[in-house]
Amino acid sequence: MITVYTGQGKGKTTSAIGDALLAYSEGKKVLMVQFLKGSTYSGELMALNRLGIPLVQFGVGCRWSGMIRTGLKHCTGCGECFRQNRDPEIANGLVNMACDYVIKEAKSNCYDLIILDEVSHALNKGFLNFNRLQELISANTQMRWILTGRGMPEAIEPWVDSWWDLNSIKHPFAQGVHSRRGIEY
Repeated sequence: MITVYTGQGKGKTTSAIGDALLAYSEGKKVLMVQFLKGSTYSGELMALNRLGIPLVQFGVGCRWSGMIRTGLKHCTGCGECFRQNRDPEIANGLVNMACDYVIKEAKSNCYDLIILDEVSHALNKGFLNFNRLQELISANTQMRWILTGRGMPEAIEPWVDSWWDLNSIKHPFAQGVHSRRGIEY
């Protein structure tokens, strides 16, 4: 089974984590791999690690992450971490490392669910092609896969089982409210 969570709204990673928690509650083994995301202050990183669900990040992190994690600084949404992760000189190597890691873990048969978080960015920026993505998923067709990210290419829709498009109708961002710790990150 392959599930996609995409859209312009928030909730894609959160939905995948909800599925991960349900699987984990049934004794299933879960792995989450984040593509081009390395902000080590994110709530999902801390929460999943506390539960013993591995979350492996392949991306450049925020230089302020230590201070943000402790609450001394607030994420301003400057986008520096995103820009670095879109630099082809950095991103190509990170995506290749992530793919090699995912294939190795999928073939190990240790997991029942693997989440490829933010994989759409790697696809949309050309750091990952569809054939390589299919290679990842075909490394173990007996497990469940979740793919997340804004603007998931519709070309993969024919070979997924479930497709969710999450879009905001109303959100405090539109009123100028900054991202909130424990809610947006």
